[in-house]
Amino acid sequence: MNWVMKLGASSGVVIFTKSSCCISHSIETLILNFGANPIIYELNTHPNGKQMEKALIELGCQPSVPAIFIGKELIGGANEIMSLNVRGKLKQLLIRANAIWV
Repeated sequence: MNWVMKLGASSGVVIFTKSSCCISHSIETLILNFGANPIIYELNTHPNGKQMEKALIELGCQPSVPAIFIGKELIGGANEIMSLNVRGKLKQLLIRANAIWV
């Protein structure tokens, strides 16, 4: 679990995803459209993907993907990111994490 937390803290935005997950793709696109350059770990193609997925579930990610870290903090999944976006708070969170510049 600590290993996944360290990966999540390695950049302003880190997304754990699966290439077959359309919701993950939508979240990636949303964050990219803000101008962020997230690190993306595709669990179904990563050599340690199964262990990463298990750790994300232990951290409370249900479902396990997408799981988004912003500013070294686990924000959650698609629902949390979409809620932040709808409330106009996602952009400010990305700015505070130095993931984007305005």
